[in-house]
Amino acid sequence: MSRISVRGFAVASATAVTAVGSVVGVASGSTAQTNDAEATAADTTLLADIPAGQQAQVQAASLTQQADAQAIAADVSAKKDAEEAARKAAAETAIAKKEAAEKAAAKAAKEAKERAEAKTAASRGTDVRDSSSFPTQSSYTVAQIQAMARQMVAGGQYQCFSNIVDHESSWNYRAVNASSGAYGLFQALPGSKMASAGADWQTNPATQIKWGLNYMNSRYGSPCQAWSFWQANHWY
Repeated sequence: MSRISVRGFAVASATAVTAVGSVVGVASGSTAQTNDAEATAADTTLLADIPAGQQAQVQAASLTQQADAQAIAADVSAKKDAEEAARKAAAETAIAKKEAAEKAAAKAAKEAKERAEAKTAASRGTDVRDSSSFPTQSSYTVAQIQAMARQMVAGGQYQCFSNIVDHESSWNYRAVNASSGAYGLFQALPGSKMASAGADWQTNPATQIKWGLNYMNSRYGSPCQAWSFWQANHWY
């Protein structure tokens, strides 16, 4: 098979346009256009000598080249899109990680502050009263029990402490769970566990408050941390 001029094929595919261009060039007296017309005529003559079957091959080769060029362009565009999507995803991930880290740091700082407050309050004998400092009575109102708790629990922890008692017993120091037998302000199970705070655990709310406060501090670090756990689990 003889070598074929692709340029010749392209010229042959646009014969009509070239012919018109040649005529216009001659009419205008342009030397450059005349030269182009002569070159085109030479190429056209060369293509005319190529058998029709070979001309089809040249056409097929040209179409293949065009398809390859389009495929390359599509690959480049797809690569750019993928890179942009990856950069965007990485940025979003970084932002999410930063926010999570900030939340974790804030939570840790809050918990550390609460622990410090609880330890400070426990170390100050003048800031809180012990259960034994309250006179024993035959019965106690809710207001009296709450007043005791305010004097025994550090100010920054009282509301959390109160929230738990509200949910567990509504400040009824004689409350008994009919199904489990849990007893008192904190629904201790068994209630006899409160004996570690005093033998009068069944009748003295101050003794129960002492036990409940010790329980929250020892197990969770503070009443507020105990309340956070209660909110998540509805028990503590």
